[in-house]
Amino acid sequence: MWSGDDIYFMGLALDEAYKADYEDEVPIGAVVVSEGLLLGRGHNCPIGTNDPSAHAEIKALQSAGAWLKNYRMPAKTTVYVTLEPCLMCFGALIHARVDRVVFGAADPKVGVTNYLELLSDARINHQIEFQDGLLEAQCKEMLQGFFQRKRIAN
Repeated sequence: MWSGDDIYFMGLALDEAYKADYEDEVPIGAVVVSEGLLLGRGHNCPIGTNDPSAHAEIKALQSAGAWLKNYRMPAKTTVYVTLEPCLMCFGALIHARVDRVVFGAADPKVGVTNYLELLSDARINHQIEFQDGLLEAQCKEMLQGFFQRKRIAN
């Protein structure tokens, strides 16, 4: 089901999540890819930047936009992210015209796939394909380990 490229790029997203973990941020990473070309990368950093919008997906889209010198992503753009996007990130993905999102771990509380029936409304001018479960065990393990360390420290 998953291509070698899918696995490779999710591995890069995991590398970004490790950076977030090192910075004591919730370990979430993302990369933006179009036709095999890495356009941008980012990791979660809202605490260190005092910015509630500094999610991995947003940072990766900003990185890609700066490189492209355009806020719209090219056709056939995929975002690989270690945790299912939230509604805020979904909005950014729509505006950037991302075609596909591949995520590792599901987020049953605030993950966007909980709302896809509502978000498939014709008034939303762009639709995104979501695929889940790529390197899910590694993505979950990183998140669970982070929160376990936090609980022990407190």
